[in-house]
Amino acid sequence: MAADAPLTLGTAGHVDHGKTALVRALTGVDTDRLPEEHRRGISVALGYAALELPSGRRLSVVDVPGHERFVRTMVAGATGIDCFLLVVAADDGVMPQTLEHLAVLRALGVDAGVVALTKADLADPAPAAAEVAELVPGAEAVPVSARTGMGLDALRAALERLAAAVASRGAGDAGPQPLRLHVDRAFTVRGAGTVVTGTLWSGVVARGDEIVLLPAGRRARVRRVEVHDAPVDVARAGQRVALNLTGVRREAVGRGDVVVAGAGAPAPTYRLDATLDCAPAARLMVHHGTREVPARAVALGGDAWQLRLEAPLVALAGDRLVLRTITPPDTLGGGVVLDPGPRRRTASTPAAAEPRGSSRVGGVPATRSRLDPAEREVGPAAPPPLTPAALALADRLRDAGLAPPPDAELDADALAALRAHGLAVRLGPALHVHAAALAAVRDHVVARLEADGTLTLARARDELGCSRRVAQLVLERLDADRVTLRRGDGRVLRRRRWS
Repeated sequence: MAADAPLTLGTAGHVDHGKTALVRALTGVDTDRLPEEHRRGISVALGYAALELPSGRRLSVVDVPGHERFVRTMVAGATGIDCFLLVVAADDGVMPQTLEHLAVLRALGVDAGVVALTKADLADPAPAAAEVAELVPGAEAVPVSARTGMGLDALRAALERLAAAVASRGAGDAGPQPLRLHVDRAFTVRGAGTVVTGTLWSGVVARGDEIVLLPAGRRARVRRVEVHDAPVDVARAGQRVALNLTGVRREAVGRGDVVVAGAGAPAPTYRLDATLDCAPAARLMVHHGTREVPARAVALGGDAWQLRLEAPLVALAGDRLVLRTITPPDTLGGGVVLDPGPRRRTASTPAAAEPRGSSRVGGVPATRSRLDPAEREVGPAAPPPLTPAALALADRLRDAGLAPPPDAELDADALAALRAHGLAVRLGPALHVHAAALAAVRDHVVARLEADGTLTLARARDELGCSRRVAQLVLERLDADRVTLRRGDGRVLRRRRWS
């Protein structure tokens, strides 16, 4: 592999096993950038750093949270990685999130990595090494201590060997690929405007390029491109990229959106045909890129299923999916997209044989579907593209946060369109909020409950900066979504059980 081929390395492992401390020791960068993370002593958001190996080659590092409440964040970070750094503490060994993170990596097809046996200055790493050898046979395991520096040079050498053996997304001669960047952060830089970041899945992006933000369909132009805080003329697949965009407001883009351009770029879809490596629940969460949506699974025969999505995804044939249960949240397995835009099918439709001579992408047919078109059942069309009125309403709701106007003041058609696209969420009989606002509130409430154990209505009102009525509606919504549980005068988190 070329020494300059871009690669992204993702951490994985149980909470408090030292992922962030190890990344800091290797790179000099503290990926815990939020005050809340320093106060609580755990990561709650994705972190990023550049790792320079002994040869001078640089890897992009994505540091993920290890707590069970932030697995959805871990999945969003892991979807863009090429190889993993699994962190297992010598004094703890393999723990529940070790197993779930490995399940996510397997679902994504990320099977190359190195294991760091951290805290090796505090305990004998041999028992943990034996456990790891059973879970990830063939992966090099290195005892280390981020506190003393023990084993760090050996770990860098192991990562060098790993990088030499892993194919980069930017390598190969498959011809021009459409630009695809799944956004994991969006923010504003004073004097520059809107910035989005993510791992470039395919294609190249350069200053001056015209791009489209999906699923909303907003158009923008790339003013500036950076790779690890350094300006570049062109970024390519496999690199961690920051794009300074013009023509789009910060409030109009967020994690889960997809930057696309070029021939063959994907379109939003409400249905996917996929092969799954597990028996899915009737209703589940489908994770793709940095986006997650609820879906219903319909069997098509064998390992083929149709996923009917409640909000759009932006996928291509060959893409990997992660499947999780909604209640209690747990990782089921993964899948590979066969057809990103199928018609609706009956539950009993059998899968047809793979067409002779079809090409393959990532081990699956690159044709539109391996299901016989004659067996397709025509069903309701997906929601139409959002109108200017709907986009304007989305901006209005996003700006309003937890103080939205009542439904009676809103354009009913535009509101219905936003609901169909998963951008507006009902709080009360005549009140909707933007989905991003509710997601931010959910993350805040979860973080607060993880820190303090309980949250009263009065405290929620004060911390969220909203009326008592809206705070009550928010908490009732989180109860209904089985995030929280009412206990006495307060709320507590619903605790998952491990078998």
